[in-house]
Amino acid sequence: MKGVAARITSGLHIGSVLKCDDNTGAKELEIIGVKGYRGKRRKLAKAGVGSVVICSVKKGKPEIKKKVVKAVIVRQKKEYRRADGTRVKFSDNAAVLIDDKGMPRGTEIKGVVAKEVAERFAKIATLAKNVV
Repeated sequence: MKGVAARITSGLHIGSVLKCDDNTGAKELEIIGVKGYRGKRRKLAKAGVGSVVICSVKKGKPEIKKKVVKAVIVRQKKEYRRADGTRVKFSDNAAVLIDDKGMPRGTEIKGVVAKEVAERFAKIATLAKNVV
């Protein structure tokens, strides 16, 4: 997985609720783990835009509800700083479900996707309507 050029402030942690932004049938996700996070003892794992998280599906179609899935965070409310000095923040926290190979499970992405996600996951960028 490629590195990200921006200084991503980790605005989400274990227990945070995300909106699912694709057409897989999931509506709401809760973070239960962060892939590759190495932190201190008794600290909640944190994640930001472009991070791969392990989630539990809280709301959605009955066949996908209560399943444990992997997702990529595509938007976060907490602002972060890009390399050129601009600060970016979105109106909600959102994620896109992926499989074990890092490919998106859905066939379309409803909202905008951060540029940092497009650098790491090219297939998500091609499915997105707009990259900010």
